[in-house]
Amino acid sequence: MPSTAYLLSAIAVTAAITFALRAAPFALPQSMRDTPAVKFLRTAMPAGAVLILALYCLLKVDLGSPRHGLPETIGAAVTIGVHLWRRNLLLSLVLGTATCVILSSVTF
Repeated sequence: MPSTAYLLSAIAVTAAITFALRAAPFALPQSMRDTPAVKFLRTAMPAGAVLILALYCLLKVDLGSPRHGLPETIGAAVTIGVHLWRRNLLLSLVLGTATCVILSSVTF
């Protein structure tokens, strides 16, 4: 078992790195904030993160199960439909997730 000093130093290094990575965007000079690359990332990253999470979740669907991914498919459809209807990311994610969880807990 590692010593207490080793564990505390590992936690301190991890905390320092995490803090530095979280603070880095705020430490960028104003000239870098207005570059086309940073502007593109500012607009594309939220949608990209949601897309990656959605693909990750849908790729884990077991199509060999009796439900054949029905709750996940309906949940994704609800998410897309609510987002196209209301253009509200939070509302669409909450309703889609709730739909998927409710359908997953109901036995057919």
